[in-house]
Amino acid sequence: MLIGFVVNPVAGMGGAVGLKGTDGAVEEAKLRGAVPVSPGRARILLSLIVPGVHTFLTAGGPMGESLLAENGHPADVVYVPDGTETTGEDTRKACQVFTDRGCDLILFCGGDGTARDVFAVVGDTIPLLGVPSGVKMYSGIFAATPAAAADCVNRLEEAVMTDAEVMDIDESAYRDGRLAVTLTGIARSPALTGHLPSSKWATDAMHEGRAQAEIARFIIDIMRRDTLYLIGAGSTTAAVIQALGEDGTLLGIDAVFDGDIIARDLNEEGILHLLNRYPRVQAVVSPIGAQGFVLGRGTQQFSPAVVERIGPENFIVIATEAKLSRTPALYLDAGNPEISSKFPDSLQVICGYAMARRMPLIQ
Repeated sequence: MLIGFVVNPVAGMGGAVGLKGTDGAVEEAKLRGAVPVSPGRARILLSLIVPGVHTFLTAGGPMGESLLAENGHPADVVYVPDGTETTGEDTRKACQVFTDRGCDLILFCGGDGTARDVFAVVGDTIPLLGVPSGVKMYSGIFAATPAAAADCVNRLEEAVMTDAEVMDIDESAYRDGRLAVTLTGIARSPALTGHLPSSKWATDAMHEGRAQAEIARFIIDIMRRDTLYLIGAGSTTAAVIQALGEDGTLLGIDAVFDGDIIARDLNEEGILHLLNRYPRVQAVVSPIGAQGFVLGRGTQQFSPAVVERIGPENFIVIATEAKLSRTPALYLDAGNPEISSKFPDSLQVICGYAMARRMPLIQ
């Protein structure tokens, strides 16, 4: 494989010094005595990758070149930053060159801000795999640890391609004690799983698409004509809309009644307005982000008022087996502890046609 490797040298510096992130706060982090986190995480990763198997493209200096060299991985340096202080723009420029050179995978070391910069250039055209080294890692494209990322790289021929959300939080709001999560897009990411047979790189993306189509077919078959369905964000829920022959909102919430979309990209106000008109309602949602949040990460349109009106019993959770294999438990943050407490301690997740798994739910 031809792998583009890039490191955000300042990712994670704000964590230990209490800044809850490094976006726009690098100088403040340095004044507080912060030290770089990413280089150490990258060294662990690269020390565990078998040399000589893959070919690397990278950026100059601390953005990848020096780290690859010290761990015995020859690389073609295809981008050199102008100065010693790198920025998100440098990450984006490096990834553009990786894309132009036809990389099979982009491997990056950073946090959600870095994931956002990489995805801004690549989208879903090249698989992405993140090595967690930031303060916040809500995105689903991160491996659990540098060692897990290295294992995936070493066994790419066994990897299954999955859809993974790219997310970010507003660090200014986070520093003020508010969690505002933005779902930026859906990327492709390799994953190792024991729940699916090994799939070759060329066909595993088709496997995920077929799994989503089977889930969508089942959801459509059980839809009642007298019920309003609120279809949440994500590629698996988007498959439900596509199966209806409609174009939905990949990162938003659409409303379906009697097989037709009646509203797109709804906000809280729009949902509440529909709930006043339709007495029967169900919400179809899929786990979001690396932590597997059913509600509360990237789905703030399902506000406490909306969740209370719909009722916990009327949420239908869907996810492919590949995604569930990376999510040992589901998480819930309904925005109100009293409302969250009304949910059970486990949820049935539809993972195929007339197939489901029961997953633990953590609040």
